[in-house]
Amino acid sequence: MDRVDALLAEYRRQLGLPWRPDLAGAERVWMAVYPPELERRIRARIGDFELATREAGHDWLEHDVTTSFSKWLASQEYASAYYANPELLAPALPQYLSALHDEVAATLAEPQAGPASVVTLVGVGSLFPMVRVSELLQRLADRIPGRLLVLFPGSFERGNYRLLDARDGWNYLAIPITIPEGAPR
Repeated sequence: MDRVDALLAEYRRQLGLPWRPDLAGAERVWMAVYPPELERRIRARIGDFELATREAGHDWLEHDVTTSFSKWLASQEYASAYYANPELLAPALPQYLSALHDEVAATLAEPQAGPASVVTLVGVGSLFPMVRVSELLQRLADRIPGRLLVLFPGSFERGNYRLLDARDGWNYLAIPITIPEGAPR
C-alpha cells in the first residue's frame, strides 16, 4: 500500500461514518491532505475516490478549478494590460474570487448535489497565490448540501492547513483526512 492507497483507505473510513445532518457548513468540508508531490498520482486515481464514494451509497460530483483562473483572466477587458503588468491584477483578484465562488456554488446547487452527495473540489493548488482556499471555503460553507471533499496538496499540523506548504496556515473547522504516519512511500 502506497501513500495514495493509504489516503484512499482513510477516505473510505470517513465515508463509512454516520453523516450528521445538523452540522454547520464548515463542518461538512472534508480536506484530503497530501504532500504536493503526490498531486499527479492523486489525480490519476480520482476514479478510485469516486468508486469508493459510490460504493458507500453516495452520489459523486467533481469540480475542477485548475483552469478557472486562466479562463477568467482571458475573459477580462483588461487582460492584455494584466499580462503586460501583472501587478495591475491585484485589485481585480476579489472579482476572481467572486467568479470562482459562483462557479463552485453552481456545482453545489446541481440537482444531484443533495444531502447524501460528495462534491469534490480538484485543482486547488492552481489557485495559489491568487485566492486563499480558506476564503473560498468560508464563502461556500452555507451552500454545501452533503459533503465537500477538497483534494488539498499541502499539510495539516496542529489544526492548521497550509496549501502547498507555501504560506501561513489557517485553522478551519473542516474534517482532515490525512495519510497516516508510517505509510509506505
